[in-house]
Amino acid sequence: MMGNTTARVRICNPKEPIRCVDLDLIVDTGSTYTWVRASRLRELGIEPMARVRFRTIEGRVIERDIGEAIIECMGERATTIVVFAQEGDAEVLGAYSLEGLRLEVDPVTRQLKKVETLLAL
Repeated sequence: MMGNTTARVRICNPKEPIRCVDLDLIVDTGSTYTWVRASRLRELGIEPMARVRFRTIEGRVIERDIGEAIIECMGERATTIVVFAQEGDAEVLGAYSLEGLRLEVDPVTRQLKKVETLLAL
């Protein structure tokens, strides 16, 4: 069984960038968005901007609030969408944030690495 890839990230309030929290998140490229406990996001002063439906891996439909945050990882920084995770939800670093940070999971080492960005002409 292969272990999970984790990432040390900093989540900050985009309106008050000094309000931040450092977290270890499981990298989940199958998750579109980054999920962080709602209580953590509210402590940072991050407010929900919409309620969205998600389909779970078991096929259930759930609703969660989403908001915007600044995320930092491996020297990169981006604005991203975060899901207000509830009790029982995993806290994960999703694909949208990874792309914004220009990071990917190396298929051999299973570690995060910086992506070479390409210019499409």
